[in-house]
Amino acid sequence: MNTAVTVAKVDVPSLAMSEQELMSVLRNSLYPGAKDESIKLVISYCRASGLDPMQKPVHIVPMNVKDAQTGKYEWRDVVMPGIGLYRTQAVRTGAYAGVSEPEFGPDEEFTVGEFKIRVPLWCKVTVRRRLDDGQIGEYTAKELWRENYATAGKDSAVPNAMWKKRPYAQLAKCAEAQALRKAFPEAGAQPTAEEMEGKSVDDAAIEGTARRVTEAPALPQLSDELLATAEAEAAKGYAAFSAWWETVSDKDGAALTPRLKELTKKARAVPIEPETQA
Repeated sequence: MNTAVTVAKVDVPSLAMSEQELMSVLRNSLYPGAKDESIKLVISYCRASGLDPMQKPVHIVPMNVKDAQTGKYEWRDVVMPGIGLYRTQAVRTGAYAGVSEPEFGPDEEFTVGEFKIRVPLWCKVTVRRRLDDGQIGEYTAKELWRENYATAGKDSAVPNAMWKKRPYAQLAKCAEAQALRKAFPEAGAQPTAEEMEGKSVDDAAIEGTARRVTEAPALPQLSDELLATAEAEAAKGYAAFSAWWETVSDKDGAALTPRLKELTKKARAVPIEPETQA
């Protein structure tokens, strides 16, 4: 009997449930009040990535998105990874070597009209990665409060409820997310829900990010020249490849995304040459 058509092994038990059953569970537990369309997006995202939706690796983020045709803003649900997903993916590489406690800059009084709040000027977080030669690489991100906080509305400069309540914790998450992306580029380059929640999408680049999450348009075409350059950098080893990756533009990075895992594996396979002593 011909058994060419086989059933794929289900690695995530919750994804073996019917969509209706899984939607019911998610609607009544992790995503109460969410629209069915938004929960379907979560399930599709998790199926495509092999993630367990019951661990809430992604969040449903309400965003004020500018319609490209009408020019008007409207609230939409956008599915975005949470910082917990980036932490998990970093650990799964086997190279994660920990993260520093957040370091905050001096406080300042942030004032909008009669509203006042004490906030940190900046936050710095360092993520450590174990390199192929056994040494520990440190990847630091420094994020400014004024550049990251979410406002209470499109026409307001006052922080939203979460940034009012937890100005330090929210900024620390933003800094850690950036540091994780620098240390583990293969884990993804998409902004996290913690970074985007409550923000108005009135910038073309951010609006493009929102569309990529929900509509997944085609990636930029990968040229032979760019691929050859990436392969040459990967051949130099992981440290050199990571340093080069930091200089890659968003467009080229998106074009290389389908090959990133392969390139990273190639870079990590390059043996570390011992230093010669004079």
